[in-house]
Amino acid sequence: MMKKYRLYVITFWITFVFLMVSFFGIFYCASVGYLGEMPDFRQLENPKTNFASEIISSDNKILGKYYFNDNRTPISFDEINTKTIEALIAIEDERFYSHPGIDLKATIRAIVFLNTRGGASTISQQLARQLFVGVRSRNIFQAIIQKIKEWVIAVKLEKQYTKEEIITMYLNIYDFGYYGDGIKSASNIYFSKEPIDLNIEESAMLVGMLQNSSLYDPIRRPEITKKRRDLVLMQMAKNNYISEKDKDSLQNLPLELNYTPQSHRQGLATYFRSYLRGFMKDWTENNLKKDGSKYNLYVDGLKIYTTINSKMQRYAEESVKEHMINLQKEFFIQNDTVSSAPFTDLEEDQEEAIMKRAMRRSERWRKSKLAGKTNDEIEESFNIPTNMNVFTWDGDVDTLMSPIDSIRYYKHFLRAGMMSMNPKNGHVMAWVGGIDYRNFQYDHVMLSKRQIGSTFKPFLYATAIDQLKLSPCDMLPDLIHCIEPYKYGNPEPWCPTNSSDKYGGMRTLSNALANSKNTISAQLIDRVGPRPVANLARNLGVSSNIPNVPAIALGTPDLSVYEMVGAYGAFANKGIYVKPIMVTKIEDKNGTIVYQSKPETRDVLSEESSYVTLKLLEGVTKFGSGARLRHDIPEDERNYVYKNVVTGYPYKFDNAIAGKTGTTQNQSDGWFIGMVPNLVTGVWVGGEDRSVHFKEIAYGQGATMSLPIWGLFMKKCYEDEELQVSKEDFEEPEVLSIELDCSKVLPVESESDESDINDLLGIGK
Repeated sequence: MMKKYRLYVITFWITFVFLMVSFFGIFYCASVGYLGEMPDFRQLENPKTNFASEIISSDNKILGKYYFNDNRTPISFDEINTKTIEALIAIEDERFYSHPGIDLKATIRAIVFLNTRGGASTISQQLARQLFVGVRSRNIFQAIIQKIKEWVIAVKLEKQYTKEEIITMYLNIYDFGYYGDGIKSASNIYFSKEPIDLNIEESAMLVGMLQNSSLYDPIRRPEITKKRRDLVLMQMAKNNYISEKDKDSLQNLPLELNYTPQSHRQGLATYFRSYLRGFMKDWTENNLKKDGSKYNLYVDGLKIYTTINSKMQRYAEESVKEHMINLQKEFFIQNDTVSSAPFTDLEEDQEEAIMKRAMRRSERWRKSKLAGKTNDEIEESFNIPTNMNVFTWDGDVDTLMSPIDSIRYYKHFLRAGMMSMNPKNGHVMAWVGGIDYRNFQYDHVMLSKRQIGSTFKPFLYATAIDQLKLSPCDMLPDLIHCIEPYKYGNPEPWCPTNSSDKYGGMRTLSNALANSKNTISAQLIDRVGPRPVANLARNLGVSSNIPNVPAIALGTPDLSVYEMVGAYGAFANKGIYVKPIMVTKIEDKNGTIVYQSKPETRDVLSEESSYVTLKLLEGVTKFGSGARLRHDIPEDERNYVYKNVVTGYPYKFDNAIAGKTGTTQNQSDGWFIGMVPNLVTGVWVGGEDRSVHFKEIAYGQGATMSLPIWGLFMKKCYEDEELQVSKEDFEEPEVLSIELDCSKVLPVESESDESDINDLLGIGK
């Protein structure tokens, strides 16, 4: 009996020693890499993680990010809400602060009860799996090896980092779904908040997702996500992080999300972010890291500080949407029974050429070509009805439509471009390049160049004021004026007419500009010559081609919204041109400034000439084509245009506003550029093709197509007092030799301002 007992004891100790040696042997083998590659000291010190580059607004809001697969922005421990940390410890690792990376008690429990009473994976182990081990294998032997490696790495991490650093790394690296890589991205996407601002229930939901973000998806599976959240809250109460009373009240709350996607095609300032991508591409090509390597916009975690104000950007996008929905509705009504819609005044072969060009530029054509199909085969495929999802202002719609019909359908949509800038420092505050980036990605702020019409006339008037010292009160006859052939290179006589076909009498320069009288513009360009006018525009930042011909007086050049807003800014800035700035500085992921913007300025006009030009442009909004910003027609006297198309009317502005409308031939382009002392905003509206336009000027003029967007935007800005958009008068120069008060010098009566307003705005019609 004694011998048998001794045999049991010896067998036990031999087995125990064998198991211990095996256990530690396996750990040793894992630590030295015999069970597979293990991270070395340098990898543990600097775990490789891709960080998204952030686009930051002037009011410190995240406008968007650039990333490949990882929309991740690292934050420090101090930037994480305390309740988030408590929730994490309560549900994932109750003894986190007392174990060395392996929770022995939890491990034994998991082995004995086969994980039925909770797992044993610590936060350190989960971090190890995320950083170095990867997805758990379905092969049981490989899974065991992975677990052992996690244990070893977890212990090493605990030696290398503090507990706070481990928690921070874990929350920074986890993928919460919907491009929510890390707690910062997840907080912004699901709640539109920074991590520090999360409520207890919001923290609990995000922490609950750590177990399996695909399973606990609050968008697709809100019910089970809430159950998981409530379990986290229960564990928080169990660990005395919250009271039982608080737990009960919080569990009764529904999931309340403020879902804000952060994909490249969604969110705020999408067109600006697209422009910025090109800016950063050029910058990374020409600016290297200290080690000589190139910055990678998508993984290096750059912080790009922009001039965009998030509030103004939102107001601008809202204003564009509000008006364009209204305007588009009217455009569809007017084209409902037109067989050639949306094209106007085109021959059949011209229409066909436009459609073929659009077809060959399409993604469908490109993919078909890559597939080896012939042109005839591809064209035939465009006539076959296909299930597709199309854009409408009421939301995307699933429909059956042939690809060629879908091209024609999208051609119907009027496009818009809008930019707002502080003229004092050149900071671009808002940038709206189109109506919907997902479906219309061409940028109408920087890339698109369209005929500018009468918005070019202030350059002509400013030149005349600067050269000839003309006053707004100076008068010229409202008669057709011809410039003889070859005087300025024009081969034939140039005799522009007024759009109203009305002539006679004398007009002040103020009245002539306010009412866009082409006869007066012809006389002025004849007196100063086209070259000085073109030179002025170039000095004001216009880089597009401006020919030295008389026709520029009527706005024949094709320019961008970006160029026009930058140029007009000089009028509001005492004649000093400031090149528009979109990026103020760039920091690397360590916070080191690697780029700092430098203002580019130049004196272009005298302070007196620019101020006089401003006063002329104020006249446009007082008694000219921009007067609907101020006047108010009684509701029962408003015509169809005012009731149905001029969105937001009446605006009832009573502060100093300088501006100019512009309408091109056939109403293909409608412009309005408006200024107050600290904000210049330009708006363009038109079709993708110039043959897409309203037939009547009442609908297609700048005062109808573009001015309402400006009016809506400014009303929103003025209602937000934090923006401090000026309502003051433009600052008058200390020395002003040009007379501005026409009542003191006018001996002759001019045509009535009231009559001009009626003609321009259709009042009473």
